[in-house]
Amino acid sequence: QVQLVESGGGLVEAGGSLRLSCVASGSIFSINGMGWYRQFPGKQRELVAGITSSGNTNYADSVKGRFTISRDNARNTVYLQMNSLKPEDTAVYYCNADLNRAYGNSWWQRGAYWGQGTQVTVSS
Repeated sequence: QVQLVESGGGLVEAGGSLRLSCVASGSIFSINGMGWYRQFPGKQRELVAGITSSGNTNYADSVKGRFTISRDNARNTVYLQMNSLKPEDTAVYYCNADLNRAYGNSWWQRGAYWGQGTQVTVSS
């Protein structure tokens, strides 16, 4: 069993900041990439930011310079620091992990896992 649990969403005024956290737990052998996605009503999920196991990052153009992704490998945790928030950032934010799930002591299987989502609302 693998779980990703997000926290840190909420309501903030335009120009404000929020920090999202996501902790991966369970039968994890290792974690490759981690990332944050968001979903607007009626739209598909889109990548906000991603980070590799070695710390390389990439961002959607719409958040460059405002959002920062980071991770703590020892804690299997990924963060998203969101500054200068805009009303158009309002969405449900999902954590994603590309990880190797352990099955006993003998083998593992790679897969993509998602958190349950956390609502971010930015008021104008």
